[in-house]
This record gives sequence, structure tokens and C-alpha cells, in this order.
Amino acid sequence: MGILVKMVLLLLLINVEARPISYSGGSTAMLITDNMKDSVYYHYSPTYKYSVGIETVRDLIFNQEYSYLRFTYLMNRKNTRHSQRNLYFQSGISSKGTDNVFYGIHGDWETRRVFTGFGFKEVENTIQDYQDYFLQAGIAPYVGEYGDLHTWLMLKSKKNSITNEWQTYPVLKFFKGDFLIEFGYDSKINWDVHMMYRF
Repeated sequence: MGILVKMVLLLLLINVEARPISYSGGSTAMLITDNMKDSVYYHYSPTYKYSVGIETVRDLIFNQEYSYLRFTYLMNRKNTRHSQRNLYFQSGISSKGTDNVFYGIHGDWETRRVFTGFGFKEVENTIQDYQDYFLQAGIAPYVGEYGDLHTWLMLKSKKNSITNEWQTYPVLKFFKGDFLIEFGYDSKINWDVHMMYRF
């Protein structure tokens, strides 16, 4: 099934009513497509501190298909009156065996007007190990109220140790209720799309 068909199916299943935040007993479905992979990811959060899930991947670099059993842990969260900061540990073990794993960290800090984020991932496999990095920053052109459509204008920079080049491109991010979509485009990496629905 192509990634476009998967995106359309997810759009047909969603209902956009509450803010997209993690909560105990909640589930999340994601679609991700970029220059490295197309994937569908589902995880369940027994508590707000961690989630376990499964991700099916079509690896565009090594021309493979496999799944990851994934674990994400909230290492730190700081809420203030005007901002929130999060730091996560992420990991996964592939259906191709224990020699095919990833681990890393990602984090963000945001106010209702400003967003910054970063990520680092170490990927180990039997073909070639590599690192994947990103930095992201943006602003909200308006401050929406609870239940409104929220919009972010962003710049994202990505690099992996296979190509060893930074690519920087504009990204638009929208969320309303439990649904979020983020998409950017660069002539070298093509589309970078992330869709998420929490339920």
C-alpha cells in the first residue's frame, strides 16, 4: 500500500476535537515520509512517561521493508506558566534481528508563539550504521485559543552521516484537536511529511 493511500485512509479515520498531547491510556497513529523512509507507526502510552509501539518501515536508503518494536521514554518535562520543555529517549529493535536497532534523543521547547526542537538518532544495521540529526525552529503567526486551528511557520535542518550534508527547508505545521500535520519540501530530499492522530 503506497504512503499516499495510507495518508488518505488516516484522514478518513480522524476526528479533530481535542489538543494533541500525550496522556495516560492514550494511543497515537503516525505516518511519516521523507528521503530516508516511509513508515506507519502506532504506539500506546500506559502512562504519560512512556510509550510502546510498532512501526512498519519501507527503507528508501537500503531498499528494505521491516518493522520496529519501539519504546519512548519521557526523560524530562518542565512546564511553566508560559512554556513547556520535553526531552525524550527513543529506541527500537527491528524484525530483522538484534543487530538492527536504533536509539536516540529528541526534545522541544515551546511557548504559544515560539517553537524549537532537535533530534539525534543512531541507527545500527547489518548493511551500514549511520546517524540522523535534525534541528527545527518556528513561530506561530497568530496565537489560537483552545480548539482553534493552530499554525506554525518553521525552518528545519536535517543531516545524516550517509550523505553528510545539511539540508534546510521551510516547513508548515498545523494542528487542531487530536490531529497534526507537518510538511516541508526541499529539492534534494523531496517531501518531508509527518501526520499524527491521538485517540
